[in-house]
Amino acid sequence: MLHLKSISVRKWPSQANGEFPFNLKIVRSLKTIEFTSEVTFFVGENGSGKSTLLEAIACAVGAIAVGSDNIGKDKTLSAVRKLAQHFKLSWQIRTHKGFFLRAEDFFGFAKRLTQMREDMENDLRAFDEEYRAKGRSQTAAGLAKMAYARELQDMKRQYGEGGLDSYSHGESFLTLFESRFVPNGLYLMDEPEAPLSPIRQLAFISILKRMVEQGAQFIIATHSPIIMAFPNATILSFDSARIQQVKYDDLEHVTLTKAFLNNPEAYLRRL
Repeated sequence: MLHLKSISVRKWPSQANGEFPFNLKIVRSLKTIEFTSEVTFFVGENGSGKSTLLEAIACAVGAIAVGSDNIGKDKTLSAVRKLAQHFKLSWQIRTHKGFFLRAEDFFGFAKRLTQMREDMENDLRAFDEEYRAKGRSQTAAGLAKMAYARELQDMKRQYGEGGLDSYSHGESFLTLFESRFVPNGLYLMDEPEAPLSPIRQLAFISILKRMVEQGAQFIIATHSPIIMAFPNATILSFDSARIQQVKYDDLEHVTLTKAFLNNPEAYLRRL
């Protein structure tokens, strides 16, 4: 289901020409981006502006940032928040569901979850010790720690008994991705392939397909030719002066990967 139909620029501030991110050519050339399919990929070389634009969209829609600070207070997004102020959003069906997830935020989020779980388990043990020392009944102790116990149980149910740290990076990323999913949401993701092996990337595509069938829309910045192969996705290239829609087989990421796999020795001899 399409939620976000398009993004257009009201007017760039003339005084910000030399200031990041307004100094990026791809940003200065931006007029309108139309979203015509449930999955849209932003592709391009490092520094092309795809992640910057994705972050600005996340700020403009007020997305929940997984594993980061409040998106309105995150210092790493201060520059793109200025960019987002000049966006005009057009919705087919306005949704407040979904999230924004950057690959680099995922690892910090997994660590924080582990620390939260350990803190709650320590608090529960402290309750038991305190109530035993005071000779209070176990019933009283159970009532006192009920909220902590319920929250801990919810965390284990959502992320597994051992938490995300009990999985490999790829498994924990997919676990987090699925556990935070809500139907009919808008999901913005930056380089989700970072913690994923090729086979996990295929699993990610399968999950993506299932979520699209439940009314989700995705905008994803990626370098992965595997993920880009998602059926009927729109691919927007950031490698020219303007954002252009391209076919999968015409992508340099795809043609280069195919050529390398067909004859790696030809490339390695040049190194």
